[in-house]
Amino acid sequence: MSSDCRGRGKGKHGSLLEEQNGFAFCQSSECFRCTSAGESLNQRLYHSLQDYAKRYTWSGMGRVHKGVRDQGRYLNSRPTIQRPEVFFLPDLPSAPFFSREIQRHDVELLEQSFPALLAEFESIYHQPPARSGSSLPPGWKANSTPRGQWWTYYLVNQGTPLVLNVRRCPRAWRVLGQLRTFIANNVFGNACFSVLTPGALISEHYGPTNVRLRCHLGLRVPPSCELVVGGEPQCWSEGSCLLFDDSFLHRAFHEGGAEDGPRVVFMVDLWHPNVAAAERQALDYIFTPGRLEDREGK
Repeated sequence: MSSDCRGRGKGKHGSLLEEQNGFAFCQSSECFRCTSAGESLNQRLYHSLQDYAKRYTWSGMGRVHKGVRDQGRYLNSRPTIQRPEVFFLPDLPSAPFFSREIQRHDVELLEQSFPALLAEFESIYHQPPARSGSSLPPGWKANSTPRGQWWTYYLVNQGTPLVLNVRRCPRAWRVLGQLRTFIANNVFGNACFSVLTPGALISEHYGPTNVRLRCHLGLRVPPSCELVVGGEPQCWSEGSCLLFDDSFLHRAFHEGGAEDGPRVVFMVDLWHPNVAAAERQALDYIFTPGRLEDREGK
């Protein structure tokens, strides 16, 4: 399950994890992805797009309109290698991994910030407990995995800043504010420190949309750690960024020993470079945290 919604408590439907199409997914009542699926979401998307067009313009909305209008068909007909769970924007170039040059400014800024981000991580980490049932330090979340431990420390979770965490990480927050393509105030935007302990496996899963690229800046990368996206394996490197489309089926693992320590990345969600500025503005409006949920009560 993507880190967007792992680590939540049990939802109103019972257990945290169930199976869908052979892959794990979360059913938390707090997670946008888990409470916004199906035909009702398609209708709410269309109403929100109409609201946006009335306030602003239909100009440049061709692909967004096409995607919203035919969303059910797109999601159900996608090949199993790439199947976003919530929203698919048609006619975007797709590949599991993207060149760092495609978001050069933000990649270079993150890599230049490597020492500051590593130091800030070390100031908040304090070695969480080995047992998953034990309490974690403030701000950290434990995520469900078939083996090993995966912890996340969110600054922004599904478009919503976590104020206490932000206060503890002023340098990381400053870096986010300097990024040109960070997805902010949008349920598809996240930023966090992500920790995998030796022996951990994140099961294969899909992300919610193809309009973003997920960026991992390696902070601590022991041997035997790997990310596999769309069947293509890549290894993280300390001080370097990996850009990938997490709407492709993907998994991650750390097969090192206890002496190797954890794998740590700073993760941010950036706009796919082929989503135009007008489309980004419309998608930010449609997917503002709380907007689609609020319509259910009207």
